[in-house]
Amino acid sequence: MIRGLYQFPWRKNWTMSLDSRCLISRFSIVSALALEGDEIVFEALVNNRLSPLYNTKVVLRRLKTAQAQRRGKRAIEVLKKLARRRLMYHSYSMQVHGYISSLMSNGHSSFTLVHGHHSSFSLRHWLQQSDWLPTLEATLALDEESVRKVGDTTTGGPAVSRHSRLIRVLMRDLLIGVNYLHSHGLAHTELRLENVHISPVDRHVKRFSYQVGILGNAAYFHENAGSDNAPENNLDRRQMMIAFDMRCVGFMMAKMVLQELMDPLIFTKFKSFFTKGHDPSCLREYLLRVLEHRLSSGNVGLQILDRNWGAGWNLLSLLLANKPSKRISCLEALRHPFLCGPRWRVAPSKEIIRWGLGSTAVRIAEEYIYSRPQRRKLSHFIELMEMLTPHSKPKHWLEVIPGKWRFLYSTGRHIGLTLRQPPARVLIGDVCLTVARDSKLNNRLSLTSDIEFTVMRGRNWPHDKIGVNGKLVGYSSSRIQAGRRLYLKEENTTSQHVLAQKLSSQKWRKVIPFDELPSSLPAVKLVPADIDLTMKLDDPLSEDVDAARNVIQEVRTQVPPELFDLSKLICGTYVDSRLLILRSVDGSALLFTRSCLDENHR
Repeated sequence: MIRGLYQFPWRKNWTMSLDSRCLISRFSIVSALALEGDEIVFEALVNNRLSPLYNTKVVLRRLKTAQAQRRGKRAIEVLKKLARRRLMYHSYSMQVHGYISSLMSNGHSSFTLVHGHHSSFSLRHWLQQSDWLPTLEATLALDEESVRKVGDTTTGGPAVSRHSRLIRVLMRDLLIGVNYLHSHGLAHTELRLENVHISPVDRHVKRFSYQVGILGNAAYFHENAGSDNAPENNLDRRQMMIAFDMRCVGFMMAKMVLQELMDPLIFTKFKSFFTKGHDPSCLREYLLRVLEHRLSSGNVGLQILDRNWGAGWNLLSLLLANKPSKRISCLEALRHPFLCGPRWRVAPSKEIIRWGLGSTAVRIAEEYIYSRPQRRKLSHFIELMEMLTPHSKPKHWLEVIPGKWRFLYSTGRHIGLTLRQPPARVLIGDVCLTVARDSKLNNRLSLTSDIEFTVMRGRNWPHDKIGVNGKLVGYSSSRIQAGRRLYLKEENTTSQHVLAQKLSSQKWRKVIPFDELPSSLPAVKLVPADIDLTMKLDDPLSEDVDAARNVIQEVRTQVPPELFDLSKLICGTYVDSRLLILRSVDGSALLFTRSCLDENHR
């Protein structure tokens, strides 16, 4: 017997007056699609000539356990609410035609969902294919009209452009569908690649997808309201549920861009970055080491995230922010520069411009080709970042600066090995500055510089970099206080003239509150104390003390003197969760990026 019957309003002419015994007479089972723990999925063909779905393929999803049936009934309730706006519903969700509920002979109930047949695989399945990019492009039929809808100007091109365009199409479709849920007071709570399908019919991402029963886990924002603090509790609940969905969208975006994250082992390392509480703005520094890429140029996904002044990394950091209140919403993400093609002019905020300056400076520093134009450009970017510093007071620095910072670039002198004949051949590795706060009750910081190096032996050192590893460690403490950095007009007149021209342009006038180059900027003054220096070697070089002296001298020659003698660091001019700029006695700037890498990842 039929226990219950549900029909959507637009299916009034279709009656499902059948029980489990006549199921086969009204549907022709084509094939079994899936067999899972609590459900069986069949592909079927409607045989009822009176039905508007006659001769149409559908999916029969039989839910076996009580828990699965509760999910199915919950999904029906959710879909009833979503179906009010038919156009959005048909575009971004799987159509559910009805359900069959009957009482079986053994006393147990049977519940079967009948929903549309999408004729496609999950997004996870697409991404696991070797030729996923051209195949998915063909499925979506990306022509000039479709790419124009995401602000792009062309089709085809190199793999990076094609991949980037496809990510933009998928992400915008995904965010529109998730925003449709949120606008109806619902959170999905189960957004994963395997729950997302692409319909080849209308070329839309189907959010509620192949596993329709997953909507049984969807939750209303304002459930269980009734206490005295109901409005406040509902607001917090709504924010937390939206933030959870956005975090899931961030993980999906990361997998779509970086194919390496499809490997469960690498994705586990990726998730451990967040479980340890690291700031998502440092994700690039972490992934370059985990993926074993010293430069982003060897990886398509990293190049996509680096494009447009690092806009992709910024969007990822906002989607995966540790604090739910800091995560971006669907509408904000749809207006983000990363998801807007070149045809759409987006007015960037001060935060986006600050992020772009820092990202470009980091990429130029990584190339390690410091010609005069590059050095001049890096110097300009650093000075612009100092004008846009988000933290200018010592109390803010005490909260942000503690941590481990990897040295990237110095505007001072650069001396390498190529054109010299030093007594000891030393290859400099990672140079880090660790900042710790001595106590929350005072404004004193402890600074530790770690300079890793390798002493190379033999004449074949240009090709063989194996040698004795060592580390030079310097320690000092500094007291910080408010101060200002003065610009002397008689110095660097050419550099200041170029910078003043940049400030007067229309692009920078909107975000930098200066009509001309200021005479001073706020800074944090560093008052250093005594210095302690030690050197460690894995193996002794020789019994001669001069060998160790030559190594120290060579390290001092190649490394900026401020990292060898920490007392020469006199002020800090820029700090955020990702980058740090310190100035030395001679006025040169040292650029650092926060390092979140553990020793066992090296």
